Amino acid sequence: MAKDKHRDLSHSPSHIVKSVLGTGFFVILCAIIAFPILAGLLASFRPGTELIRRGLAIDLNPTTMTLANYKYLFGGNADSIKYFMWYKNSLLITLTSVVLTLIICYFVAYGLTMYDFKLRNFLFTLVIATMMVPFEILMLPMYKEIIKLHLIDTYAGVIITGLCSASTIFFFRQYLSGLPKELLSAARIDGANEYYISVKIILPLAKPAFASMGILCAMGAWNAILWPLLVLKGAEKFTLPIGLNTLLTPYGNNYDVLIAGSMFGILPIFIIFLLFQKYIIDGMTAGAVKG
Repeated sequence: MAKDKHRDLSHSPSHIVKSVLGTGFFVILCAIIAFPILAGLLASFRPGTELIRRGLAIDLNPTTMTLANYKYLFGGNADSIKYFMWYKNSLLITLTSVVLTLIICYFVAYGLTMYDFKLRNFLFTLVIATMMVPFEILMLPMYKEIIKLHLIDTYAGVIITGLCSASTIFFFRQYLSGLPKELLSAARIDGANEYYISVKIILPLAKPAFASMGILCAMGAWNAILWPLLVLKGAEKFTLPIGLNTLLTPYGNNYDVLIAGSMFGILPIFIIFLLFQKYIIDGMTAGAVKG
């Protein structure tokens, strides 16, 4: 009886209309999101004169498409050597930032979640309050501190300021709040120390949160341009976004190489997303349940 009722509801006109409208909405949304990526990919196979004449357009005209941009980018010339140097710098900074940020924020959130002490709620409120302060306000005092620490034009100067992310701490705390605290009590009764509990018991359960925040942190570190632009002075230490920006000068704009380099630059984030996408929904939904 229940199955027949469910079957009738699924074939009702209102249900079919809602399904068609929902599917159509998401198809349009996917098309809007995919358009700039597809247009950029096609533009990376066109010469600069064609880009200036027609702009970004989805046009599969074989007569105007060429591999010259990628041949130049990977051709071993001075510009391609700089490109891969910037690429290596971005990979190094992103990897280091993500690993250290996840470790630090996890243990901060673990302390704010698993332990009861007087100032716990007050400290968590301070963490949330920092999320409401724009980066532009913090930029000048952070820059002065980096100067005092003699970290100008160093990778450490770029990395150190973002290691304790308020949003990452908040997300980890929300996720850990959904885990039963009886696990801690049982582990302590068995004689486990706090390090063993946090690393061997709780941390494996937080893999979806690590995967979700790892992708978000990687995207932020990979695409960052303002803070690295302030800290890094030498061209040999530029990250990929800063290096690509140097291709735009008053004396000439290499849009063809810029677009080809940008399209190749999205590969790391795309690969990370494909590898960890199965954890994203679990991490996001679990972190949104507890208040």
